Amino acid sequence: MNDDIERLRRWRLALGSEAEAACGGLSGPAAEMDQALAALYDLSGPGSLAGRDRRGGRGGSAPGVARWLGDIRRYFPSSVVQVMQRDALQRLDMREMLLQPEMLQTVQPDVHLVANLMALSQVIPAGTKDTARRVVRQVVDDLMKRLEEPLRSAVSGALDRSQRNRRPRHAEIDWHRTIRANLRHWQPEYRTIVPETLHGYGRKSRRPQREVVLCIDQSGSMANSVVYASIFGAVMASLPAVATRLVLFDTAVVDMTEELDDPVELLFGVQLGGGTDINGAVGYCQSLIREPRNTIFVLISDLYEGGVEDNLLRRAAALVDSGVQFITLLALSDEGAPAYDHALAAKLAALGVPSFACTPDAFPGLMAAAIRRDDVGAWAATQGMATSPKARR
Repeated sequence: MNDDIERLRRWRLALGSEAEAACGGLSGPAAEMDQALAALYDLSGPGSLAGRDRRGGRGGSAPGVARWLGDIRRYFPSSVVQVMQRDALQRLDMREMLLQPEMLQTVQPDVHLVANLMALSQVIPAGTKDTARRVVRQVVDDLMKRLEEPLRSAVSGALDRSQRNRRPRHAEIDWHRTIRANLRHWQPEYRTIVPETLHGYGRKSRRPQREVVLCIDQSGSMANSVVYASIFGAVMASLPAVATRLVLFDTAVVDMTEELDDPVELLFGVQLGGGTDINGAVGYCQSLIREPRNTIFVLISDLYEGGVEDNLLRRAAALVDSGVQFITLLALSDEGAPAYDHALAAKLAALGVPSFACTPDAFPGLMAAAIRRDDVGAWAATQGMATSPKARR
């Protein structure tokens, strides 16, 4: 009996007030959960956030929105809270709530919230900017805790394997590999190993072993990708064996490499929206490349080109022919299959430029595969990432 009542209660919460006759009424916490859901999804109801906003304007709606944000954090898990906040911003056009410090103190910080703050960075009032920066800093710090060590380990490990040093200096010796290779030279009387063969990393070389250029489309649809790419760029910039550059573009190109030591400042320098000139951005990045065969060039874009496509394809062919590992990420996010220009992706694939979407958790593996000079398109296929056909081997 209790199971039947619980099932009816869940259906009532899912279907809304119109199902009350069939499923029964709600009381206690369930009724409060229903009110929080109805405020967002029942746009014509008396408690709707949309209704409050239309009647009272921004000032009048703020207390109701603040209470609603508190309610959903009380009754729903963090993952659901983030979805409901995102729906509120998209369905009700409530971005003005992000311009108020009391609102920012109440919302659940996540990547989507950072993307909205990036879009509003030029119009955020002075009194709200410090709060906005604290929110962005919290998200950046959380992402760094989650993503820094996997990327650092993957990149360092791939560099170690790709740059073996047979005559290492003392500080460059790979002791684990050296000991394994010389176990047969164990000297029982001295209780030690005589290392006839030394194995080293070459990590102390004076110049970087790889150059990585991240070229990121800052059109509105790529907002989450910009956030994740900035985090990864900052991590790689901290590795002495990798020389990392980060370039943002729309119709103009902005080199943000100098901001990689502070991802928060970098993100507040992003200007989301506007047109897209991929050809111009790739041309700028091409001018930065000094050692093509040691360079990994990652274009992060949905490939909706507003510039000259033929010139872009010529540049891509020249980069590939020079030895650059050219990869296109159609998205760097957890949002599923992205919208992108399939025709241009296929043309790039025919030139040897694989194109696929990548999740943040898979990005360290991608960079490791590129550093090892693996077939990145084949690697992506093994990870279940759809790649454009006809990639040149």
